[in-house]
Order: sequence, then C-alpha cells, then structure tokens
Amino acid sequence: MADSLRITRGSDELKSYRAIKDKAVAPSEQTLCQNRYFCTTCASYLWAHSDEWPQWIYPYASAIDTALPVPGQTASIMLDSAAEWAKPDKVQKRNETFAGYPPYSLEQWHAEHADLG
Repeated sequence: MADSLRITRGSDELKSYRAIKDKAVAPSEQTLCQNRYFCTTCASYLWAHSDEWPQWIYPYASAIDTALPVPGQTASIMLDSAAEWAKPDKVQKRNETFAGYPPYSLEQWHAEHADLG
C-alpha cells in the first residue's frame, strides 16, 4: 500500500470490499474493482486502493484529518450526469468543467499543477 498512508489507531476496525464489475461473468474470469476500505463500527468509507497501482491510494475526502491547502484550481467532471443540486457554482474562479471525463488523467492534472508531493 502507498507509503503515505498511516493508520494511527483503529486498524482492527477496518474491513475491505472488492466490488464485482460484471455480475454476469464469474469472478475468476474478470478483473475486480479496487479494494474499498471502510470502518466496521460506523460504516464510513475511508479509501480505495488497487493492487495494480500499489503506490496510489484514493482517500474519501471526509476521512482526511490533516489540514490541506486550498487548491488554486479545481476541475469538475461528469457534469452531464450530475444532479442539478450537485453542479459546481458557475461563478467559482479557476474551475475547469467537463461534461464527461477530461482528456487527461488525475496524475497528469496534478503534475501540470505541481501538486504532486
């Protein structure tokens, strides 16, 4: 798992779930989604991790307890399928918007914006 993840307490309360992409195909014949980790006490979703990319973890925003800097720029994606109440404020400055996926990866976005540690 990524070196940047440090569990300071409660590791005995963690469980993971690996979703099946296509239930019509036997699990032994398909690639399963990433592991999704959650708390067994409160059911909070904490992070996702894929064995294909062991250096990366994808924390759920509410699970981050470290102060983070306010980003200078953001991107909102998949807006064609977003509920009206979930669409970004149209006056938000420095927010790229995309009807679907952008033409670059999350890693590329962070590399271009110097936000990779």
